[in-house]
Amino acid sequence: MSTLRHPVGPQPPEVYWRRRLVVGLGLLAVIVIIVLIIVRPGAGDPGEQPSPDPQSTESAAPDDEGAEGEAAACTAGQVEVTPVTDASSYPAGQQPLLSFTLLNTGSAPCTIQAGPDVQEYLIMSGSDRIWASTDCQDPALPATVLLEPGVALDSTPFPWSRTRSTPGDCDAARPDVIAGGATYRLSVTVGEFASEGDRPFILN
Repeated sequence: MSTLRHPVGPQPPEVYWRRRLVVGLGLLAVIVIIVLIIVRPGAGDPGEQPSPDPQSTESAAPDDEGAEGEAAACTAGQVEVTPVTDASSYPAGQQPLLSFTLLNTGSAPCTIQAGPDVQEYLIMSGSDRIWASTDCQDPALPATVLLEPGVALDSTPFPWSRTRSTPGDCDAARPDVIAGGATYRLSVTVGEFASEGDRPFILN
């Protein structure tokens, strides 16, 4: 009688059959692992990999409207102009530093003509026109500025001489303005964009 089909030993035949089954499954697993290592399913020649469909992938190129140099011109209501002084009150003899801030309140970049040739600083006291940067302004070159959404852009501050000015009157000996606690208000216009409010400050 064959011992392969009819195990012989002190244990019941079911025990020997279970042992054979475990050994057989172990050998089968080893064979499968060896075959997988040799064949490596799914690994092919890199040159044969399919190229991605350009119609099904998103372009990495930026949107033309948001690219620098290709952004659209800023529209009315998209730019906020804020007049700025370096202090709210000045002691006698100290000249206020004037500047402004541009803010793009839209959702996309835009360009604005913001050179000195289109800037106007205006200082008023009540209804009295005190001084304007355009009264005696030297020729200036235009400048195009790109405004990113939500990013404030500050101009370079410059001092005001605390004197009056009138259009066309560029006499170096212009009269000083009244101080002693007088309040003045600065507004700024940049091309077609004007500040909605003004910046008050006091001269002592």
